[in-house]
Amino acid sequence: MFIQSTKRALMAATILAGLAGAASAAPYMRGNDGNPETLDQHKTSTVAEAHILRDLYEGLVVYDTKANVVPGAAESWEISEDGTVYTFVLRADAKWSNGDDLTAEDFVYSLRRIMTPATGAKYANILYPIKNGEAVNKDEMPPEDLGVRALDDKTLEITLEASTPFFLELLTHQTGLPVHPATVEAAGADFVQPGTMVSNGAYMLVSNTLNDKIELTRNPNFHDAANVAIDTVHYLPFEERATCVRAWEAGEVHSCSDLPAEDIARLKEAHGEGTRIVPYLGTYYYALNHEDEFLSDPDVRRALSMAIDREFLADEIWQGTMLPAVSFVPPGIGNYAGSPEVDYFSMSMLDREDMAAEILAGKGVTPQTPHTLEIMYNISENHKAVATAIADMWANLGVKVEFNVRDASAHYAHLRDRGDFDVARAGWIGDYSDPQNFLFMVESDNTGFNYARYENPDYDALMDQAARETDLDKRAGLLQQAEAMFMRDLPFLPLVYYTSKSLVSPNLSGWEDNIQNVHATRYMSLSE
Repeated sequence: MFIQSTKRALMAATILAGLAGAASAAPYMRGNDGNPETLDQHKTSTVAEAHILRDLYEGLVVYDTKANVVPGAAESWEISEDGTVYTFVLRADAKWSNGDDLTAEDFVYSLRRIMTPATGAKYANILYPIKNGEAVNKDEMPPEDLGVRALDDKTLEITLEASTPFFLELLTHQTGLPVHPATVEAAGADFVQPGTMVSNGAYMLVSNTLNDKIELTRNPNFHDAANVAIDTVHYLPFEERATCVRAWEAGEVHSCSDLPAEDIARLKEAHGEGTRIVPYLGTYYYALNHEDEFLSDPDVRRALSMAIDREFLADEIWQGTMLPAVSFVPPGIGNYAGSPEVDYFSMSMLDREDMAAEILAGKGVTPQTPHTLEIMYNISENHKAVATAIADMWANLGVKVEFNVRDASAHYAHLRDRGDFDVARAGWIGDYSDPQNFLFMVESDNTGFNYARYENPDYDALMDQAARETDLDKRAGLLQQAEAMFMRDLPFLPLVYYTSKSLVSPNLSGWEDNIQNVHATRYMSLSE
């Protein structure tokens, strides 16, 4: 057994304590990607929701300003020698916003809730490393058989199916956040409402007004409340990135969570260090519906992928702020030797276009005899520009494109609820630095994120084998085989690798650039 060191976390806390000082009376006006579909941490899946939930709740562990994993509600933990048993000791002063003690049983309740099928958590399979997690989530075992138990009020034990190298980082995700059991039992789905929600993070929910703002206020019962410098946060939804830019330049918001690609060069020149362009662990992609008769043909999917000029998307549409994607797993990820190569990416763009046209002509699709596909995307100047460019590229093959545009919450709800579509824009930001977090998305039973409805028993078997493999090198090899199969079958078309693009006011201190683009308000402060 060994004990996780908390030295780094204590040093960070000391530094932040010096920065925090007195709480700021002025609200932090925080631009966000859009309206959250829900604030139920067990039903969320988007980055916009994660930003808000990171302020409202605290998991066992959290990201610090550099995206290092540090103690959260747990002050320390031990890991068994075989890597399968984690024992967390909760802070003695960890409380809920209503003053109740935060207990180990609260985490037991919460983890059982997300894994219970009736909860309808689309993201539950991220927690399948927990012993019996998959069986509980598939209603093959009762929730009481989940590998979590309270040893006493402040000691939580989590047992895993096998050693999982990314488990601690996985717990920083919103799926690991606790709910207040008594409130959930009394209010049901309404536990997320202002005036009802009980949270355990640095902030509490005051109001939630669609298309206006979500207001949070500092939680006086938070264990580190004395070092939370900002009293009030207003999350403002901006579907149109340019609208947030205008508000930021007018001094009406302090940060924007995304920027219109066509304005990046001007913003860099005009605002210098206020414009943050940072490598980000994520991939921007198009999902292809494998249940569609036309798209069910692997040759068609390959031709559509070959015809996309990713260099053009990265350089012209995204103004050099993205990188062309030649794999689904982004470069630089942990526990991986690198993605397998795809043959046609070594060909010239002209040769690829000719080969793609030849493939589709063999299917009877030419500019003279076109086939119509619909691209569905959520509102954004950037997404519109990408869709328009790809429509032009596919037109040369005889593929006529129509567009279907929704706001972000409706777009992702349609995909998660298996609504009909042909091609749909989406993006994935790694919840933890491991290829499994990208490749698990298209396992056949992952109905929440397998938008393509991809079903391949061989792929599932490789992913299951990798999940059981404890040798990291052998595991990486299995995941490489799975990604090679992914890039052959193309449930998703990887387009570009993300960077995070933000505007940060010079009056906002404590925003540290990091690969996960996580910026909890508790670490920041505002000056007049």
